[in-house]
Parts: sequence; structure tokens; C-alpha cells
Amino acid sequence: MNSIELRRKLHRTPELSFEEVKTQQLIIDALEAEGIEYRKIANTGVLAKIEGERGNLKRCVVLRADIDALPIKELNDIAFCSKNEGIMHACGHDMHAAILFGALQRLNAECDFEGTIFGLFQPGEECNPGGASKVLAEHPFEGYNVVAVLGNHTGSTLEVGQIGLCAGPFMASNDEIRLYVRGRGGHGAMRDKIDDTVAA
Repeated sequence: MNSIELRRKLHRTPELSFEEVKTQQLIIDALEAEGIEYRKIANTGVLAKIEGERGNLKRCVVLRADIDALPIKELNDIAFCSKNEGIMHACGHDMHAAILFGALQRLNAECDFEGTIFGLFQPGEECNPGGASKVLAEHPFEGYNVVAVLGNHTGSTLEVGQIGLCAGPFMASNDEIRLYVRGRGGHGAMRDKIDDTVAA
């Protein structure tokens, strides 16, 4: 299977965050066909691993793509339109996963690099808490020296054939904030006698 075929299969069968069971299986099937080592991660994600031909195999780079879809009805008229009513890959995660697979396919065929490459097909990008926190909770890179994590995203502002790179955060994202309010509650009509925790 090539990356275009994988992308179209993923686009036909989109799944929401942490429901990516068929998506996970499509990715596993593609990796197995290439003889690429993998394991399941964060319930519905996949972590692939390719070791280079030389150097310190504990030194690694992580390539990451998200795999979940959105609760949006697809109105496109294409041969590989979503079969799941009300769900589609409207944010390009099918392409992200296919691009990552294509990169892993090429790296696995040549292995002419130092260290280890991990390919993370991350579930649950479109929710909080997101899949990244669930992946990291499993400590998948323990014992490795992670020198870089590269996330990919499609960009409509770039011409076909161009890629853009930058260090650090680039696009907007959800985040988690936990706020604790402590105080003495009470009746809202007696505010001079309480700490108004509800208003806070």
C-alpha cells in the first residue's frame, strides 16, 4: 500500500477521538505489510519504531501525526468520500497519517541513518485531555535520548511541493488549565460575610 491509498482508506472511514479502532487497524496493516515494528499506544494510537544501521540506537527522533476526525458532515463529491455519516477528516489528519506512513516506508526501505526513528500515530488530538498526554503517560521513550519531535501539518498557504519548518510551537492548540478556588461559601445576598467562590 502506498501513502495515497492509505490516505483514501482513512478518509473513507473517519473516526472521532479515542474511537479510532478501524483507523488504528488500517495503520497496523500498512506497517505490517512493510515489516515495520510497532505497538499500540494510548488505546487507539500506534507507535512505530525503525532502527538505523549505525550509531547510538538510544538516540532518537519522533515523527508525529494525529489520526482522529471531526464531527462534520462531508459534502465533497469525491470517490473516497466519508462513509461515516456526520464524521469526516476535515482537518487533514488522514493526510498527516499518510505522510507519516510514507516517511516511515522510505526510512524502513533504506535505514541509512543513525539512531532510532519513532513514528507516532497519535489519537485524540481534537479533545481535552488530548492524546499527547495519554501517550506520554505511558513513558514510551524511556531509556531513549529524544533529540527532536516533529509534528506535521498540511498548510494551504504553501505551494504544492513546498514544505515549511520552524522550531517550537507553531499553530494554535487546546491546552489544559486546572483552577482551584478555595473560600467560605454562603448565600449570595450576604456577600460581606462570604468569599464568593461562585463568582470567582
